[in-house]
Amino acid sequence: MSPSAIATEAAPAIRAEKPQSSGFNGKDKVENPPQVQVAGTTKSGKKLNIRTYPKFENLEDERLYRKQHLAAAFRVFADRGFDEGVAGHISVRDPILTDHFWLNPLSMHFSLIKVSDLILCDEDGNVVEGNEPVNGAAFAIHSQIHKARPDVHAACHTHSVYGKAFSVFGRELEMITQDACRFYKSHGVYRDFRGVVLDSEEGRRISKALGNGKAVILQNHGLLTVGGSVDEAAFWFLSLERTCQAQLLADSASAAGYKKILIDDDEAAYTSLQVGGPEKGWLAFQPYYDEQVAKTKGDFLN
Repeated sequence: MSPSAIATEAAPAIRAEKPQSSGFNGKDKVENPPQVQVAGTTKSGKKLNIRTYPKFENLEDERLYRKQHLAAAFRVFADRGFDEGVAGHISVRDPILTDHFWLNPLSMHFSLIKVSDLILCDEDGNVVEGNEPVNGAAFAIHSQIHKARPDVHAACHTHSVYGKAFSVFGRELEMITQDACRFYKSHGVYRDFRGVVLDSEEGRRISKALGNGKAVILQNHGLLTVGGSVDEAAFWFLSLERTCQAQLLADSASAAGYKKILIDDDEAAYTSLQVGGPEKGWLAFQPYYDEQVAKTKGDFLN
């Protein structure tokens, strides 16, 4: 579904140069390019393994894995200044109680969250496991996304600086960089700002703006990303924040008279297959996870 088809009002006009056509006709590229581009063979011919989402012997092990990576995502976000008071939340679906999801406690700083601090909520907002309340907006938004998108196992939303700044324009990203192509026809804009999201109906409208994509820009609010794993959703958020930063910088230079060269639709669509798939999103988060294990000596795993 095209993001423009779900907008509540027309986006403001923007200054942009016409994309330059690459002349790509599909003959020089494979139909389904690999999501992970790697040189993975030794000189002796041995093929090296690429890290992939693990397979679990039981759902309890998968539950622990999801919680560990959720806790790591909060630490990663804290390191990048995505925290702001009690705003911001990341959720991951429970693999056993699939209509339940894990969230951060309301008043705990992202940098302090451990596995044992996470809160389990049901689809009605009741705390099932844990001793702290959760953010009301977190429940209103995340519960509706998890209901509407069975394929979504995690969602991230914070008030990151560049996401907030770009959101005020109420428009989609331009395909100006390779990284922006991760979000080609895979992000929407929710333009109906009504203050703090506290009711399920607005959560449903945000979910509709998200559509089948991986991200939605909440006008005058910030960014929200989703994924089939918390690793994937967290990396899309990291990337989307930087893409908003690059867009703002490019717009500033353009206002000074420099010409922006946009990536044409054919190239953007093909590149999105290379850089925007779930396997790539999951893998791209693993260095951040490893960094947290090394920096904290595994403290967040407790």
